[in-house]
Amino acid sequence: MTDFPGAPTGPREGRRLRVLAAMSGGVDSAVAAARAAEAGHDVTGVHLALSANPQSFRTGARGCCTVEDSRDARRAADVIGIPFYVWDLAERFREDVVQDFVDEYAAGRTPNPCLRCNEKIKFAALLDKALALGFDAVCTGHYATVVLREDGSRELHRASDMAKDQSYVLGVLDERQLAHAMFPLGDTLTTKGEIRAEAELRGLAVARKPDSHDICFIADGDTQGFLAKHLGEAEGDIVDEDGTRLGTHTGTYGYTIGQRKGLRLGVPAPDGKPRYVLDISPVNNTVTVGPSEALDVTGLTAIRPRWCGTAPSGPGTYTAQLRAHGGETEVTAEPVGEELRVEFTEAVRGVAPGQAIVLYDGTRVVGSATIATTERAREATRPI
Repeated sequence: MTDFPGAPTGPREGRRLRVLAAMSGGVDSAVAAARAAEAGHDVTGVHLALSANPQSFRTGARGCCTVEDSRDARRAADVIGIPFYVWDLAERFREDVVQDFVDEYAAGRTPNPCLRCNEKIKFAALLDKALALGFDAVCTGHYATVVLREDGSRELHRASDMAKDQSYVLGVLDERQLAHAMFPLGDTLTTKGEIRAEAELRGLAVARKPDSHDICFIADGDTQGFLAKHLGEAEGDIVDEDGTRLGTHTGTYGYTIGQRKGLRLGVPAPDGKPRYVLDISPVNNTVTVGPSEALDVTGLTAIRPRWCGTAPSGPGTYTAQLRAHGGETEVTAEPVGEELRVEFTEAVRGVAPGQAIVLYDGTRVVGSATIATTERAREATRPI
């Protein structure tokens, strides 16, 4: 039997696995499912219905959860020649992803719903159900790699192609989940165009389908409008670092740390330079703005750490990624109780409570945690 990079290995190597392929309706997951089937595994495709009203999700091939996407996934499964099902996880998705997204913004934080979906839906609810039904692994179209160590443990590593690497949003996976994860595209040193060409050769109609973007459950892409509908408008002040009122807002949820555009301030800065969002306080309904240098962060505390393997036992030197498409920065990090303390080698900007920080040792993902507070060169921000 053939195999491919990213397939679970170890005692099961060379054995035909029962694989549940999560098929979003996009080209990546379709090619991943096809490769798993071609490798000789017993593959079943499943599309996750994540909304009680799928028409309210993105359409026009921009989402991953619409009726259109479900049909595309079914057609791809038919071409591959594998069974296909639609599983209703709408209620779980609403509670664990959508409501979490709203609650985080209401608290003045900036969440990552895709990361939460991977943690709570694709590799918790889906994997648990798959294992209960006797499947050995869940296969997805993520670009990341699972590596088996000599002691039998598994590590999550970056994809071979850094331009497509998605390990940041998978940093919440623990070792048990990694043991049942399959990423057939992770070691693919090919461009997205070549993946599309492969899909075309396989006869998959999704070969030309655009990639998904933005947040799938916000149909029109208007995040502020979505939050206003759920949280209501609440006019408050935009102030400078001294507390001087510079303008007003209709909801603190419409802002994020480091934001420059859309502030609509009536009073220019004394030096004429742009202002940026420095702090968001739902408690007193204010947004604080100031100069770019006030955004310099030298350290942070993160909560709810999740480790891709054994947790570090003391301080260590790592690189950290702070955004899904951001670069790496050198840090010193140490677990302290249920928290993670991080110091940056050089100050960084645009770090917001609610975001995830993912630690790397080379290409290996060490773990992920949620940013709670930041320490700035000028002053510390409020707690989470």
